[in-house]
Parts: sequence; C-alpha cells; structure tokens
Amino acid sequence: ETSEIAGVRLPWVEKYRPQTLTDVCSHEEITKTLKKWIDTNQLPHMLFYGPPGTGKTTSILAVARSLFSDKQRNSMVLELNASDDRGINVVREEIVTFAQTKGLHSYGGNAANNDSKTSVKLVILDECDAMTKDAQNALRRVIEKYTENVRFCIICNYLSNIIPAIQSRCTRFRFAPLNPELVAPRIDYVSEQEKLKVSDDGKAALLDLSGGDMRRVLNVLQAASMAFPVVDSSAVYSCVGQPTPKEMDALLRILLNESFMDACEKIDKDYIEQGYAMADIITRLHDLVYQMQIPSDVTSGLVIALANTEQRLSVGCSDRLQTAGLVSAFIMARKRIAEYANKMETD
Repeated sequence: ETSEIAGVRLPWVEKYRPQTLTDVCSHEEITKTLKKWIDTNQLPHMLFYGPPGTGKTTSILAVARSLFSDKQRNSMVLELNASDDRGINVVREEIVTFAQTKGLHSYGGNAANNDSKTSVKLVILDECDAMTKDAQNALRRVIEKYTENVRFCIICNYLSNIIPAIQSRCTRFRFAPLNPELVAPRIDYVSEQEKLKVSDDGKAALLDLSGGDMRRVLNVLQAASMAFPVVDSSAVYSCVGQPTPKEMDALLRILLNESFMDACEKIDKDYIEQGYAMADIITRLHDLVYQMQIPSDVTSGLVIALANTEQRLSVGCSDRLQTAGLVSAFIMARKRIAEYANKMETD
C-alpha cells in the first residue's frame, strides 16, 4: 500500500480507509446486512446517518467496490458531496439524467456474473444535510420513479434534516460513535505501519478527544507525528489546541476555590489568552462536573449554566463575558454546597 499518488502524499484518513466491508472495524450488524444484500442482489435504497467519522461513506464506497469493478464504477456510480452544487437543478438535471438510463453492466458482487435480471446503478448523496428542502422534495419523486434503474444511498449527520418522505423510502441505518476498544487496534496498526512512537497516555488522549470519530483520530495522529518525535498526551492536546487534563483540573480548582475577581483574572490569563477556545473548555468541564461528588440538584444547576454558556458562545457572545457568567455559576454552586454541608452537620 502506498501513500503517494502522482507524487502527492495522501492524508492518512484516505491511505488507511477500509476498502471492503470486512475491513470496517465496527457496525458488525450493518456490514452483515449489507453483505447479505450484495450476495442476494437485493440492495434497497439506504439512508446512513450518524456523527462524522463513523464509517458511513466508507461503508457505501465498500459496497460500490463489491458491486462494480474499477472501470464499471465510472459509469455505474454517481457520487455527490457537500462540495457539489446540489440544488433543485442538479436533482432535475444531473441525477435524473444518470438515473434515466440503465447500466450496461450486470448487478452483483461477481463482475463475471451475467445472470442478474437488471443492471442497477448506485447514486451516493453524501452530507445530504446541505440539500435544500426543495431539492429533497424533487429527489423524493426521482427515487420513486427510477427504482428499476438506480439505488440511492443518502448520507447525513442528522436524520431530522431529511424530509420524512425520503426517510420512508429508504432503509435507515444509524452509525453510532466508534467504541474506543475498536479504535485502539487501528491506532496500533497505523503506528506500526508508519513506524511511530505512541505512548500509552498519547493513545488514551487520542481516544478521549476523538469522541468515536475515526477520521479525527487519524488526522490528529498524523499532525502530532509530524510535530513531535513521540506522540504523547501533551503532543496530542497541543495539536488540537485544547487544555491538558492537568490544566482542566487546575481550572476546576480555580472555579471551586478562588474569589470572583481572582478566578476571572486567572482564567483570562492562563486559558483565554493562551488561545484555548471557551467552547472546548465548556465541553471538558461538563465531563468533570459529572465526576464531582456533590448534591444532584447542584450538578443539574451547573450543567444548565454550562449549556446556557455554550449556547451563547455559539451565537457570538464574548468569551470574557461568558467566563464571568461561568465563574458566577460556580460561586453560586459553592454556596449551595456549603448550605448542604451546614444542614448535614445540624441534622
């Protein structure tokens, strides 16, 4: 396997992309079903949804490789992603033109198999969240009208962004975030192939920050390997621009012990001015709050404060202003914890 095509080094997400359904490291039930459909020539319209980096596009590309040879794929597979214009005109022109004609090749996993009754093409619409509602409504009729010639695979991150009429015409599969136990062997494999030195804490940091996103694991691993001789936890957190666990623990101590003014100044100096995104800090604090041994209603109050802060940041509010609000929420939580402690002593 080579990482170079026409003298250009491939990103590792492409170099190590699974080529067959057997190579896909997770979603065993989904891959079993897809294999059975391929073997029995009963592929339906499909809708793959779930978070990024969980194998949706990889799985359908593996299906395409199973159905068609490299030469056949040029005429039998139409793939459109977010970089393409996919308004209503594209549905009416490009997709309809492709769907109107029958394929010249036999449909089936074996390229030499000529016993199939129809030649079915494959249309892959990646990141369908970006399609307008008008385009989706036009697509609905196309899916229904040209079923004899074409099978559609709709891919999106959020099922709610796909109109019900398209959902009902497809067999739906949810691609959940990948289990760390399945991601870890892939890290070991890539590290061995690329001759990398990855420490145990570096691997743990990759798994922790990935959130089940294999694409992010490989991108961060590649970036860290180029910047540092050893991929350890500090290298990983440095590459993604997030505070280390030790820095997060220090931040939590500031929020639980310092006065309002001191806490705001320290967070501003040690975190905001260092370039850390407040939104990333909020996400990491959320996990730490759940680990704190405090009354449940205090926990719920802090979670609500974190959620409100994240929402305000998403619409463009000032980081420093939201930092002050966050410090205030923790000070109120400290008062409630003290009240609970006093109540326990008197009881």
